[in-house]
Amino acid sequence: MIQWLTNLFSTTKPEESKNIYMKKFLIVGLGNIGAEYVNTRHNIGFKTLDFLAKQESLDFQTVKLGSLAEYKLKGKIILLLKPNTYMNLSGKAVQYWMEKEKINIENVLIITDDLNLGFGTIRIKPKGTDGGHNGLKSIQQILNSSEYPRFRFGISDEFKKGKQVDYVLGEWDETEKEKLTERLEKSIEAIKCFALSGLENAMTTYNGK
Repeated sequence: MIQWLTNLFSTTKPEESKNIYMKKFLIVGLGNIGAEYVNTRHNIGFKTLDFLAKQESLDFQTVKLGSLAEYKLKGKIILLLKPNTYMNLSGKAVQYWMEKEKINIENVLIITDDLNLGFGTIRIKPKGTDGGHNGLKSIQQILNSSEYPRFRFGISDEFKKGKQVDYVLGEWDETEKEKLTERLEKSIEAIKCFALSGLENAMTTYNGK
């Protein structure tokens, strides 16, 4: 394998080498590790990647700072990452795998929950604030940038005053569970569109859907 890589890059022009890396994407689902968090609203990032992995018969492998699966789609290499650092240290895993795989920031997509969107609503953006989300806050601090693509999955704000933490870390209710599969299928379509057709097309096609 090492000799093969050496031969590849010794005969590859700089612009061709760049194209190889442009075909690589890092899709990061944010969440907390542990059985108690599996079905919580805050773990929609993990759940989305698990759904894609099951759909495409992919296996996650335990790696440094997380679990990783590789997905090949029409000439693209898509790495699915679930950080195991807990939410407030997510940036460490994102930075490590961006650097290790030489993935440009515009080819990174962070999947997270959003209280400001109705349940299941998709919003893809090229940049933005952390919105008080500890995972996004960590990523922004470590990358020293807020200009990275993010995929927000709406979890709505149907909680009583003072119950936000319980709501976010709570499990989906029965009505949400009934609709979740369809929403996850739509999310997977959007992720594939991001890798195949670019950020602008994914935003135009899926935002608000």
